[in-house]
Amino acid sequence: MIRNVVLSILFVSGLSLLKSFSFSDKKNKIAPEISYFSKKYELPNRPNTAFKEGEVLSYRLHYGIIDAGVAVLEVLPKIEEINGRKLYHIVGNGKSRSSFDWLFKVRDRYETFFDKDALLPWFFIRRCDEGGYITNQDYLFNHYNKKVELGGGQTMDVPVDIQDMLSSFYYARNMDFSMAQKGDVFSISSVVDKQIWLLKIKYAGKETIDTDLGQFRCLKFVPIIQTGRVFKHEEDLSVWITDDMNHIPLRARAKILVGSIKMDITSMQNIANPLAKEGK
Repeated sequence: MIRNVVLSILFVSGLSLLKSFSFSDKKNKIAPEISYFSKKYELPNRPNTAFKEGEVLSYRLHYGIIDAGVAVLEVLPKIEEINGRKLYHIVGNGKSRSSFDWLFKVRDRYETFFDKDALLPWFFIRRCDEGGYITNQDYLFNHYNKKVELGGGQTMDVPVDIQDMLSSFYYARNMDFSMAQKGDVFSISSVVDKQIWLLKIKYAGKETIDTDLGQFRCLKFVPIIQTGRVFKHEEDLSVWITDDMNHIPLRARAKILVGSIKMDITSMQNIANPLAKEGK
């Protein structure tokens, strides 16, 4: 149950608790296949205004009063270029703390290769070990034909603007919320565990919150989640992002059937735009 809660929060926030894996073993095998894609659908041209190369966001995760884990999201400094497309290489790393391992040990890693101009993923890599539950996934996206190769000869049709679990976070940060009204719902389609998953987030207004890094003006969102095994109510998960062009998630908090989970930012580096910080 805890594993499912952690995955829900990390997907919404774009974070992961992660273990080591190198893309270099896969690069030569997968990347050249882009050149064979027939271009039935032209890619969009979207400006990225929310983040830049070298950005690093660090978080801590609490389960109740327990300091349970840490997570880091990093946009690597080097822009990759594969078959004429420029890609951000984004990596999420983290783990449960040793004091929490006895209850639920987590060692996960997510990677996405995210198109710099179209804001779409080309490759998604997932290496998760959560309480002994192992997940290994390698997805190759073909946005020209609206398909995703899932491995093992499996291919699925996908809609336009499909994302992966990690790229969804960076795609969402570039969404325009300037005209949002309370109750407005925004949607993002993503491939999750070989299925198309529609993430819906409801705008809940503006709030100012205190963090380890100071006081920030924020936009609050309530992801619409599935109730039952983990969450009692549909809106038991809340996320706060900075009310500026960066749209950095500062906090995620969830009420669950047994206890609560909270994730808070602890540091940020190489931010693209001025922050909505009080006193500045």
